[in-house]
Amino acid sequence: MTASTPGPLKPASWSYAESFVAEDEVLAAARGRAEEVGVVPIGQGGGAALQFLASALEARAVVEIGTGTGVSGLWLLRGMRADGILTTVDIEAEHQRLAKQSFAEAGIPSQRARTISGAALDVLPRLTDGHYDLVFCDGDKREYDAYLTEALRLLRPGGVVAFDNALWHDKVADPAQRDEETVTVRELGKRVAEHDDLVAVLLPVGDGLLCAKKVWTPEVGE
Repeated sequence: MTASTPGPLKPASWSYAESFVAEDEVLAAARGRAEEVGVVPIGQGGGAALQFLASALEARAVVEIGTGTGVSGLWLLRGMRADGILTTVDIEAEHQRLAKQSFAEAGIPSQRARTISGAALDVLPRLTDGHYDLVFCDGDKREYDAYLTEALRLLRPGGVVAFDNALWHDKVADPAQRDEETVTVRELGKRVAEHDDLVAVLLPVGDGLLCAKKVWTPEVGE
């Protein structure tokens, strides 16, 4: 029997995988709020991947850039340890109010979700170096490179950074697409893939989820 390389997924298989981990009524309500205020949250498959990462890392401290109405936050919190704290940043205070409503409906204690209203690049420098298990980025695509720089500082060795929209509406793979957001996301992927201190993977879930583990590098003399 001759082995062959599998071809591209058929739409039915992609849909099956995307919805493999079901969303409940609380997540559906959070998505409804997102639609009402014009927010595009992470897809179902990407959310499941975030929950898996948070669980595999036994994450106790997570940073989220882009609170939205709480869809990705719910996935993250459900994967984190029971004593874990999500620090979530968004420039829109009204979106965070809706996210808090989503968290409350899920029965998540208020102290487990620390919401900070403000621009990500103003807030992130105030967070503690090397303290976080996971950093999830879903903010301004033009700032993704700067988010990576901050994430590398914030993550503990072995921690993971994840970027949503890493395929950016099928435009990243098309070199003819040269708008600012597409170029930034494309260059981010190259930087992550070539970074000596990162182990990377690009997952074709939703609009693409780029993940990278921060490698532990021993100090001289250890």
